[in-house]
Amino acid sequence: MNAPLNRTPLYDLHIKLGAKMVPFAGYEMPVQYPLGVLKEHQHTRAQAGLFDVSHMGQVKLIGKGAAAALETLVPVDIQDLPVGMQRYALFTADDGGILDDLMVSNFGNDELYVVVNAACKEQDIAHMRRHLAAHCEVVELADRALLALQGPAAATVLARLAPAAAELTFMQNAQLEIDGIACYVSRSGYTGEDGYEISVPAAQAARLAERLLAEPEVEAIGLGARDSLRLEAGLCLYGHDIDTGTTPIEGSLLWAISKNRRPGGERAGGYPGADVVARQIADGVAKKRIGFIVKDKVPVREGAEITDADGTVIGKVSSGGFGPSFGGPVGMGYVASAHAAVATALYAIVRGKPVVIEVAKTPFVPQRYYRG
Repeated sequence: MNAPLNRTPLYDLHIKLGAKMVPFAGYEMPVQYPLGVLKEHQHTRAQAGLFDVSHMGQVKLIGKGAAAALETLVPVDIQDLPVGMQRYALFTADDGGILDDLMVSNFGNDELYVVVNAACKEQDIAHMRRHLAAHCEVVELADRALLALQGPAAATVLARLAPAAAELTFMQNAQLEIDGIACYVSRSGYTGEDGYEISVPAAQAARLAERLLAEPEVEAIGLGARDSLRLEAGLCLYGHDIDTGTTPIEGSLLWAISKNRRPGGERAGGYPGADVVARQIADGVAKKRIGFIVKDKVPVREGAEITDADGTVIGKVSSGGFGPSFGGPVGMGYVASAHAAVATALYAIVRGKPVVIEVAKTPFVPQRYYRG
């Protein structure tokens, strides 16, 4: 028997708003609202969209040893992460594969705040408890919900309820009161737009969501538009574009490995798979993640094979679909490194027929993060 699906604290609000609910990472989640995926996508790019991301895992690591301990699991500089800043990180396996991607914030007072993906939540928390419990306290924040407010109007909207939100820049975080509710707020986002993630006590999540939705610029946005927005932003979706079968170097994520954790850095290595990653940095990799545009205007979906001009299979599509803001189909995938250069012409096999694609730089739509 299948386990019953979990519901986020906003489930009743989704139903009230007319959402179409689907199973996602063990939860019943809204894939779209009556506005529809295309208009939800366009609204987020033009104004502000409110997303329920409460299915994701929220954890605090508490204690003087937390930063040094977390560095044994990620190829990222955590010890020098300034108070009030957050950083993108990767949990790696002994063979260099990626167990999950996550966000780490330094709250000060020897507290780190970690957000992990929903599908990996249980294993990630177990992973942290197993490896970190001797050095710091690992506390799952199961009583908190998570909202994301994304789009060019996000700062204007949030500043009406919490003026200090406007002062944050990209990847900064703060503990703010929003409409009288104590929240953790970070300024980043997976849409490529300016935006905020708002961690709120579960009991007050629906009230805060309704308060934000009452602002004229804000619409509720579902998983469908969330996916097309992040694809246009060229951002990896765990379980699709990166997974245990891909390393950070194969995933074109060298930028996510802090310089002082790379070979020759002052705290080089010291995380699972560091030797594999170091070797790949030095010698290169056989396959690499690329972005591509579709020349024939035919959507190319995840799982489609990628071939060279001779019809030899050289890779596979990991994410693909129509990019509403880009104005055509886009995708990401893995190909043999010899074919990974920008502007290389390749083919994706769609319903048995080759469709012309071209390797392209990501993001497909310019990012508009607020850097101050």
